[in-house]
Amino acid sequence: MEKLWNLYKSDDWVHPFLIVSIYIFIAASFILYLLIIASRNKKIRQTKLKIEYDVLIDTLMSSVIFEDSSFTIVSENQKFKKLFENTYFREVLTESIINLHKNYEGVYAQKIEQFYKDSGLINDSFKKLRSLKWEVKCKAISELAEFKITEAFTDIISLSNARNKTLKVTAISAAIKLAGAESIKYLTSYTDSIDDWTQLNIIGAFKKHDIGDTKGVEFLLESENTTVVALGLKLIKELKLTQKVPFVEQLANKTPNLMLQNEAQSVLQTLTV
Repeated sequence: MEKLWNLYKSDDWVHPFLIVSIYIFIAASFILYLLIIASRNKKIRQTKLKIEYDVLIDTLMSSVIFEDSSFTIVSENQKFKKLFENTYFREVLTESIINLHKNYEGVYAQKIEQFYKDSGLINDSFKKLRSLKWEVKCKAISELAEFKITEAFTDIISLSNARNKTLKVTAISAAIKLAGAESIKYLTSYTDSIDDWTQLNIIGAFKKHDIGDTKGVEFLLESENTTVVALGLKLIKELKLTQKVPFVEQLANKTPNLMLQNEAQSVLQTLTV
């Protein structure tokens, strides 16, 4: 210990320390520069590939939608068969068919859904769902919900308890799209606090997906979670569910929570005017 102290006081270590520090700084800067260049080149290469892939995908999906070509027929083409083994091509293809699916209905939409399953892109989505990255999970949830993959409901609803707020909202919104009013029973037993932003997104999901059958919304008013009760009141108010007025009146009369009493009274005033 004494030797180290003497070395420190002698200042003999300063010069080699500065030299080593400079070398480390130069090396780190060079590595960072290479990483930036590599990342930029990758993005440029992917942009060029995407333009090429988009042209091929347009041809591919036109034959699937308008010429009744199944994935089995498409996969016999050696060019497409090889492309399907490319991860990036599959990502671009998934994005493309999602956009197509949003713009088509009826038989055309069903053909796209079947292609999504037959091509194995559905397996890619389930694989993303198991990712450790929340943004990848969100992407998987959106894909599975878009194609109405109801068997993914259990996995998706389990993510509604995630810590990440965006992932939580995405999971709840997808669950509503997949199960409609059936998703309400899961919200009833929800234990986490649902903040105002999340509540607005849930209400937006009900409106967006046009949940016609709202049977069970009143069960939200019986939850032990006050934020779930508040959500139920807001849903009844926003969706103008006048048939739920008796349940709101019952809540207003029995709840000891002043905030919920005021909210219930506000709902009653809106729906009974």
